[in-house]
Amino acid sequence: MTETGDQSNEFVEYAAVCPECKTGVTRLKYITYFTWLENELITVPNFPAWICDVCGRREYDTRAINWLNTLLNPAAGKKRSPRRRGSAPQIDQPIP
Repeated sequence: MTETGDQSNEFVEYAAVCPECKTGVTRLKYITYFTWLENELITVPNFPAWICDVCGRREYDTRAINWLNTLLNPAAGKKRSPRRRGSAPQIDQPIP
């Protein structure tokens, strides 16, 4: 959140000493993220990453990676298989 109260950017910018080179400072930048999904190259623009200004080490935001994995999951958006016979019925209301 910025000082004006704008909440459009949900990632908080911070600077920290780079854990790899111990010299540079990592800063939040939005880059194009590349990954392979089987034989297909996937690109994601404006992906949050903390990048060292000296060695270039990149550390990706954990929430963003989890969100991307969920979206790229082959089972995403598919209906679950029907319940098996003999499974306990779901109760919408408590039994009096």
